[in-house]
Parts: sequence; structure tokens; C-alpha cells
Amino acid sequence: MDFNDTKEEAAFRTEVKAWIDANAPTYLAESLVASGFGSTGTGDKDPLAEAKMWQKKKSDAGWACIQWPEEYGGRGATPMESVIWNQEEGFYSKLSGTFIIGQGMCAPTLMAYADEDQKRRYLPKLASGEEVWCQLFSEPQGGSDLAGLRTRAERDGDNWVINGQKIWTSGAQYSDFGILITRTDPEVPKHRGLTMFFLDMKSPGIDIRPIKQANGESGFNEVYFDNVIVPDAQRLGEVGGGWQVSLTTLMNERLAIGGGIATGFPEIKALVETLPMGDGFAIDNPAVRSKLADWYAKTAGLRNTAARAMTALSKGEVPGPENSIGKLVAGGMMQDIAKYAIDLQGLKGVIVDPELAVSSARFQAMLLRSPAVRIEGGTDQILRNIIAERVLGLPEDMRADKGIPFSQIPSNTGSTGKTSTSR
Repeated sequence: MDFNDTKEEAAFRTEVKAWIDANAPTYLAESLVASGFGSTGTGDKDPLAEAKMWQKKKSDAGWACIQWPEEYGGRGATPMESVIWNQEEGFYSKLSGTFIIGQGMCAPTLMAYADEDQKRRYLPKLASGEEVWCQLFSEPQGGSDLAGLRTRAERDGDNWVINGQKIWTSGAQYSDFGILITRTDPEVPKHRGLTMFFLDMKSPGIDIRPIKQANGESGFNEVYFDNVIVPDAQRLGEVGGGWQVSLTTLMNERLAIGGGIATGFPEIKALVETLPMGDGFAIDNPAVRSKLADWYAKTAGLRNTAARAMTALSKGEVPGPENSIGKLVAGGMMQDIAKYAIDLQGLKGVIVDPELAVSSARFQAMLLRSPAVRIEGGTDQILRNIIAERVLGLPEDMRADKGIPFSQIPSNTGSTGKTSTSR
């Protein structure tokens, strides 16, 4: 693979760079660069408002979701042009984190299953950031087993009545719409009784409760449904075909999350180059250099794996189970780097005040956010099973509930968990 720009790509990069230089919110640059993991630093300005303004400015100039077709809010760009845009947008892309679920996971599902009028109504506003979407999948009793969900949808003429609960829903508190997977038939095996919808998050009967996280943020939410009415026209796919629809979402989820996880390698490299240790800096220590070399190799592997995925997309292929590799490696690497960086700093490593701490307490924020990274979008264990079974072709895990009607599967009401799985 040739990583150098072609003549056309170089010209495109020049065009992108010129537009960003002329239009980027430079007043946010310092805050964005210094922002911790799991948060978007915008100083004293509202992060959601700033994210929407930047996204709308990009959209108005034709730089939002550039790979999407023009009629849906994009510009029909190639995958490599999308890579170039992401590279040049740099730290300003942190503002786009608000829209990653809607644009990276919900939108591909709408493109595959919504009707044409719905695509033209919802996708352009999703691309421009005018409307924010969330993904309503995980449930308290399901743990890592998405197909074990219990939120019910019952037919009532041209509508469906939804009752149940979702958990760990990122961004639900400020979302306008969401995609929702429900159980419509409990008398068939669990994977066959599911149906997918999209709905207005302001619908009567929806109760959103933010979850306080260890890092002080509340990005995740519990969402309760009490006789929520959803028109059948907002069903995605066939009744009972929700599992296949969810696979579209999940494969794009792992591509979107895995390709965008910050591993912490640039930060640990910058730290060891300036951190005093013995007679020199930490980077002069052989043990530190060995660790750095290992993480550099993993970083290169992640970069090349992402390039392979982009090559597949450029050939018209859909994201596959191999994209689980990126999230699996990056999530664990992020946690390991954070722990090691804090240990290297000694007592200074426990200071969480960005004004006093080395590297503005980024590693503390990284460590507190990293467990969520290893759970959201598929736990490490689930991803290993996916890679083993669907990439390497190893035998499937034994499942005691295989082929049993969902209503006959014992319920473990005490289990809790986060994430979705494509098993």
C-alpha cells in the first residue's frame, strides 16, 4: 500500500488545509489541545453549542460527512479524501465526538433500511449537526448479550407501544432521535424475535436519567420507556428481522469507535521525553524505551489495520468483524499507558488538578475513562470471541440457550452490563 498522496490527493489536501485555516474556531484551540480523555475542552463555552456551530459551518461549506452522497448531506468523496480531511482537521475533530454515534452508527443503518423520503429528511440534518442521534441497545439484564434484551414492542394498529429500559446510552440527554431495538416476539429464539425502530427522543413516556461516572462526567444514561408510541412507518427492516438490522449498526460501530480511539501513545512519548528520571530523562531508561517500542509497534499496527479497512471501503465492501481488532487493541493499550504514566510520575501522578499536574492530568482522565472504552461497543471478551469465530474460523462457544424460545430462558435479574454484541 502506498501511503503517499497522489497528485489529486495532494491538491485535495491543500484545499482542505486552506479551508480549515480560514474557518476553524481558533479561539478553542488551546482548550481542545489540553482537554482530557472523555471530554471536549471548550473552556467557558458550552461544548454542545460549539460542536453544533463547527459542524454546521462544515456542512454549509460541503465538508461534513464528506463520504456520504450529496443528496444526504455529504459530497461523495472517496475514502482516501475522508482520511485526508480527518488528518487535516486534527484536534478540531474533538468537536465532532458529539456526532459520532449518529453519523458513524445510526446513519449507515438508516441508509440501509429507511425509505428514500426518510433518508432525505433525516440524514442531511444529521450530517449538519442540527439533529443529534443516539443508539438504544444495551439493557441492565442483557449484559454483553444484546440478543437477551427485554424491552417490548407490541403492535397496536399502525403503531407500536414500547415498554422497557435501556442503559449506558451515550448522549441520550441531548439527542433528538435514536435507533431502538426491541423484542416483538418472545416465543421464538432470542435472535429471531427482535425488531428495530427509530424514534423521537422527546416522545411522551421517555424518561432519561444521566449516570454519574468515575471521571465526573455523565455521558451515559439510563432511558426508560413507559407506553411510548412509535409509528410502524419508523420501523427499520422487517418485523422479527431486527438482529440483521442491528448487525449493520454494530459493524459500523466497531469501525467508528475502533478507528477513533485515542491510545495515549503521543502523550506518553511526550511525557517520557521531558520527565526527569535519574541522571537524565525517562526516555533514556532502557525499560522505558522497551515499553515505548512495544506501544509504537501496536500504534503502527492500528494505523495499518485502519488503512486496510479504508481500502476495503474504497472497493465498496462493508465493515466486517475484523474491525473488532482495532477497538480491542486500542482500548487495552489506552489503559496500560495511563497506568504506566501515572506510576512513572510517582506521587505527582495522583494529582488531578490540571493546573498542577504533569501533562495537565491527562493520564488521570485517561485512566478513569479507559474502563468504559473496553466495555462500550463490545467488551474485550466479546470481541475476542468475534475475532476467533468470525475472523479466524475457530469453533463457536457453546450456548445453552441456542434454539430455545426467549420466554423459556431463565432471567438473571441481578445481572448488569454495558455493551452490545454481534454473536
